[in-house]
Amino acid sequence: MIPKGARSAVLLLGALSSLGPLSTDAYLPGLPEIADDLSVSTSTAQLTMTACLIGLTVGQLVAGPLSDALGRRRPLFVGLGLYVLASVLCAVAMNATSLVAFRALHGVAGAFTTVIALACIGDRETGAAAAHTFSSVMLQVGIVRVLTPLTGALLLGLAGWRAVFAGLAVLSASVLAWSVAAMPETLPPGLRGRRSRTRYLDLLRDPLLVRYTLVNGFVFGALFAYLTGSPFVLQNTHGMSAQQYGVVFSMNAIGMAVAVYASGLLARRCAVRTLLGASLASGALGGAALLVVVLGGLGLPALLAAQFVAVASIAFAQPNAIALALENQKSRVATATAGFGFVQFLGGGLGASLAGLGDTTSGLPMAAAMAGFALVACAAFLMLPSVAVSSRKVRQVR
Repeated sequence: MIPKGARSAVLLLGALSSLGPLSTDAYLPGLPEIADDLSVSTSTAQLTMTACLIGLTVGQLVAGPLSDALGRRRPLFVGLGLYVLASVLCAVAMNATSLVAFRALHGVAGAFTTVIALACIGDRETGAAAAHTFSSVMLQVGIVRVLTPLTGALLLGLAGWRAVFAGLAVLSASVLAWSVAAMPETLPPGLRGRRSRTRYLDLLRDPLLVRYTLVNGFVFGALFAYLTGSPFVLQNTHGMSAQQYGVVFSMNAIGMAVAVYASGLLARRCAVRTLLGASLASGALGGAALLVVVLGGLGLPALLAAQFVAVASIAFAQPNAIALALENQKSRVATATAGFGFVQFLGGGLGASLAGLGDTTSGLPMAAAMAGFALVACAAFLMLPSVAVSSRKVRQVR
């Protein structure tokens, strides 16, 4: 059992939950260098992000039922072992094809660690206790997202992009050793073996769950259009160094963390559906402004300002979409969460792919994808039926 309030347990869960985001964020400043070193186009280099997202998407659907059948510890150790292996393979990859394949494995492994860490909380805690633990873990993930690009840029400057993956190998090996020593089994044998495969079809019969899940998927598409497009736009077009890009990325990450925190505070006073609508409208305005800036050639300061608004709005929207989607899923939270995550990363993969089309250094594919996904998210939200649940304050798990 995970001791309630135990700082070490929460820190470990935070470390496990951070490996998925680390898979996507740590090497972002090195994308242009990867393209040059492996003699491939920027769109090919961006496929390494898409492959990782596909791995994260598929891995969630596998990790949930597998850990329900076998318990938490063994699948977790397998996932961590795969993460170490994938990190080493990425560090020694000699061509783009192998790097794309190894990044897909990276994503699968990251999905295992994230899903199982969250399942461990759900095994032993409910209600306010679970919300508190989830918030503590997500806060750690947010801090990691702020520091990761700076650390990645530092490693990049010292030893190149391969050093970033070598660092991830060392970090994940340390987390594996920590988990073996300290992670308890939270799923008793008597509760294992429940089949979840047929439940995924049941989720499609819940219209609110489906629509809020789709809204979040479009929001995630805008986020990953930013993640994969911004390194090329800011470094290749506007002449930023990898270190300068890391600073800009961290500033946007701080904006995202503040937005998540503010969303949690406002949820105590405002209907969550209202907050979601406001955040989607703000994101659409930010995305449209970014597109205007790029098309009009209005310069770097305007681009950074529009990008900040769009990215912060994304962070504000996500916890509200999650809270609304999962509100009435008490008997199938784990399955609903896996389905929600599947669509989320599916949208992210599509956004990453679209941001890599055409002349990526112009910024137009990134801006068009961010604006397009934000507008479609708004449209999907407006199609949601106005029901009683929309006026209630929903407990948010951030």
